[in-house]
Amino acid sequence: MKTGVILVLGFLLLAFNVSTSSASDDRRQKWWKWPSAGNSICSSVVLPLYGNVYPQGFYYAQINIGHPPRPYFVDPDTGSDLTWLQCDAPCVHCTQAPHPYYRPNNDLVPCKDPLCASLHSGDHRCDDPGQCDYEVEYADGGSSLGVLINDVSLVNLTTGVRITPRITIGCGYDQIPGPSYQPLDGVLGLGKGKTGIVSQLHSQGLIRNVVGHCFSSRGGGFLFFGDDVYDPSRVVSTPMSRDYRKHYSPGYGEVIYGGKPTGLKNLLVIFDSGSSYTYLSSQAYEGLLYLVTKELRGKPVREAEDDKTLPFCWKGRRPFRSIRDVSKYFKPLALRFSSGWRSKTQFEIPLEGYLLISSKGSVCLGVLNGTEVGLQNFNIIGDISMQDKMVIYDNEKQTIGWTPANCDRPPQFDTLSI
Repeated sequence: MKTGVILVLGFLLLAFNVSTSSASDDRRQKWWKWPSAGNSICSSVVLPLYGNVYPQGFYYAQINIGHPPRPYFVDPDTGSDLTWLQCDAPCVHCTQAPHPYYRPNNDLVPCKDPLCASLHSGDHRCDDPGQCDYEVEYADGGSSLGVLINDVSLVNLTTGVRITPRITIGCGYDQIPGPSYQPLDGVLGLGKGKTGIVSQLHSQGLIRNVVGHCFSSRGGGFLFFGDDVYDPSRVVSTPMSRDYRKHYSPGYGEVIYGGKPTGLKNLLVIFDSGSSYTYLSSQAYEGLLYLVTKELRGKPVREAEDDKTLPFCWKGRRPFRSIRDVSKYFKPLALRFSSGWRSKTQFEIPLEGYLLISSKGSVCLGVLNGTEVGLQNFNIIGDISMQDKMVIYDNEKQTIGWTPANCDRPPQFDTLSI
């Protein structure tokens, strides 16, 4: 990998199991609790998204937590469960953030709470029965340590009803930023686990256990919880893997290039909104790079060695202004999945889904070598490849679906926020 590469794993990529035993005692803190209440309505929630794949390198949403509600910018991450905010408890180590650090209340989650247990593998030790310590680590080496607390969140449903359900979040008072750190207030955990924000709202009878997103290639987009935002008849779906349940995975896929099989198959694939770019394991990455460079032979395009935006960039006789300028030099990608006996579904990746135009006018490959960043067994479909698609993770039907969409504007409902 070249020096100067923009490596954006969304700070989130793949969250590992949380462990109280690994959380050092001198990083833990204590406080007390008071109760709050929830609600019971069925609808959906839609949140605007901000940011882009390039040049910002991440998308983010706003959530409103506390009484009175205060805004926080969070990284929406389908690759992890726990929602946490940088927390002034006081903060032992916090990073730069766009808002003042979250001030916790005293509604502490006890160690024996089922949500606490769901964050820990095996029989976790309760050093203090009155609180649930957590330590979550991410694939880029970043981490957050803190305790779980309950607080209220201001939620506007698509029916126009405003509610304030009680949710459980992490009060992160000790953060270690990884190399892909972004200056945000925290993480919005959209994973499948019980602590995921969607699972919590579903358990209160507010929404169906469905989460989706729509990233616009122009920047921005929207995030949604619930299933009344899209037309299911237009969605192509594939079953979630029964063998790999921790993350949103369709199982094993095959790379298609220019409409033809490449022989790059048996790739365990994960959809991860916490990763800005798409990652293939070393063998598949090298195979794809060979096909792309082979396609460029004899054409007026050569490697831009002076452009360090991404590991591989190419320039033409004049600076490229858009993907349209390079459409005759590259072919579309796809990932093909088995969705049943003799049945296959295909996730189409157009040129905009794996290429970008850099600030220097080069065209750069937005697929990176996952093995170089520790992804030995996984292949990640990141934000770049999910742009201009509505991607839907239906935890009730256990399917992952997608459909082309205009992601520039959220669906028109009443004022929407969480």
